[in-house]
Amino acid sequence: MSSSSSSLSSSSAWLLSYIKLRFFSRIRRFLQSKTARKRCTESKTGINQQQLEETEQQEEEEVIKIMEKQSEVDDDCVVLQKSVKRLHFGSWEEKEMAAMEIQRLAKQDVKIKKLMAELGVIHMLVSMAATEVVGRRRTAVKALIELANGTYTNKALMVEAGILSKLPKNVETVDESTRHEFAELLLSLSSLSLANTQFPVSSSKILLFLVGILESAGSSVETKELCIGTLYNLSAVLDNAGPLVSNGAVQTLLKLSSIKEVHSEKSLATLGNLVVTLMGKKAMEDSPLVPGSLIEILTWEDNPKCQELSAYILMILAHQSSAQREKMSKSGIVHVILEVALLGSPLAQKRALKLLQWFKDERQVRMGPHSGPQTGRLAMGSPVNPREAQEGKKMMKNLVKQSLNKNMEMITRRANACDDSSKLKALVISTSSKSLPY
Repeated sequence: MSSSSSSLSSSSAWLLSYIKLRFFSRIRRFLQSKTARKRCTESKTGINQQQLEETEQQEEEEVIKIMEKQSEVDDDCVVLQKSVKRLHFGSWEEKEMAAMEIQRLAKQDVKIKKLMAELGVIHMLVSMAATEVVGRRRTAVKALIELANGTYTNKALMVEAGILSKLPKNVETVDESTRHEFAELLLSLSSLSLANTQFPVSSSKILLFLVGILESAGSSVETKELCIGTLYNLSAVLDNAGPLVSNGAVQTLLKLSSIKEVHSEKSLATLGNLVVTLMGKKAMEDSPLVPGSLIEILTWEDNPKCQELSAYILMILAHQSSAQREKMSKSGIVHVILEVALLGSPLAQKRALKLLQWFKDERQVRMGPHSGPQTGRLAMGSPVNPREAQEGKKMMKNLVKQSLNKNMEMITRRANACDDSSKLKALVISTSSKSLPY
């Protein structure tokens, strides 16, 4: 305990020196600017003495304000020393009061936040966040949020201290305010994953907690938005796709993406990150909501961003997958993407045209080069048996003969039904070989 006390004393002395140095620097800059203004004023002719006195009085008032501010900072330094000591060695009530003071002081300066981390504040607050006492836990989480803002080091220390394993096990047992504060903290911490930092997604409770909030009817729109933002940050790292899919994030995001003007855009953006991975694409292909919900989003003419994201996901799913294109075709995607290609935003039009081209090419392949009788094709370079070639010619002649016979039978029946020979002649002329398309 003596070593901890000496460490706190030395850190507090450093903080006091830093604050005093900052104070004297501000006073020096102020006096320098005052001297410069005075010289400028004296160089002017016809200056009003009363105006000069008023200016000097205002400057004196500014100095007094700076002095008062410095006095407040000195008081804060004393409060910080006491708060850190209470957080380490005080009772639970004292720890809670200390956490509130730390939250207030953490808003003032980034260097003070870093100093608090050096004093071991973060580890103590993480321990408090795991308690079952609601008020105590919320106070600790609020302080952690302030300490995390703008400081990469503090965020890393929180993850190292195990904050991700301290999350509530059952979301339904946590009140909405606590959910919101934890969600806000997790969104701040999730930026670590974007910086290629070790962020233990699979081994922590973070995904269960986030998906639980998104699935809960008791969570507010704002809290869900924070959770979706966290999932979006995590989905930007390809290695996180597996844990996200296995924890049901894809199905949950597909449901939320259909909630127009609330969660759709961020949910679709997250799905767009996941669909480029094998596991993410497979999960969407197997979902009963796909492609129906995504096609429905394409009809949102007043939300072009969602149209663009939905078209992007459908492009990835349809690419090199005839089964998915068939599902989309049966769901009526063609006329929808045709409307998007005509009326959508430039990016949505581009993606819709790409999809239309794929469906057009596939239809042409199914129909063949023309709608007449089709025969088997020989592969280029394959050996041709003369006997088989001769039999093929005979078969073609028979097909042509049969077709002509049927045409003549039809002409004869029409002729017999008509007594006027002129009508028969006109009928024969109209059905001659000249009028056939091939």
